Amino acid sequence: MRFFRTIAALTLLAMAIPPARAALLPRPSPDFAINLGQGKQVRISQYKGKIVVVAFILTYCSHCQKVIGVLSKAQNEYGPRGLQVLASATEDMAAAALPGFLRQFDPPFPVGINTTAEFINYMQHSPMLQLYMPGLVFIDRDGQIRAQYEGRDTFLEESGVEKNIRAKVEEMLTPPAAAPKKTAAKKGTAKKAN
Repeated sequence: MRFFRTIAALTLLAMAIPPARAALLPRPSPDFAINLGQGKQVRISQYKGKIVVVAFILTYCSHCQKVIGVLSKAQNEYGPRGLQVLASATEDMAAAALPGFLRQFDPPFPVGINTTAEFINYMQHSPMLQLYMPGLVFIDRDGQIRAQYEGRDTFLEESGVEKNIRAKVEEMLTPPAAAPKKTAAKKGTAKKAN
């Protein structure tokens, strides 16, 4: 009998907890600001008209460091075609760790800091779920978030992360094919077959 009461109590508890929801995609990107220090910020809205990739990282995370290396290559290669990468360190001591990180990895794009709460809110990450780093957000030229990934997603598996990031950037930089124009039917008289 005690077993059934426990199961019943757990079932009621599960029903009382709101379900974890996935982030809505596509969705407009909020005008998120990354703090660069000394009162300076970079805002995502500054780059409307470009493809923007925002990386949320931990400076000490080796997987995050690898992603920053891949994004550095992508910025150098695709920047002239309209790519802008931004990054934000979200650990508690990010302000102290960031200068050393920047010296070591020398990314060719702005890197600043945000709180974990700001990152979670921006990504619409459910507080009911474990957070895995890094986080990547892909924003189109119109300011719409088209895709986002966290460290646990297969997209960010170390063995394929460079190929996956390059493919997503290429996809977003390539304009959609124009719909074929409808040709007007020629007016004329058709001969009747006798």
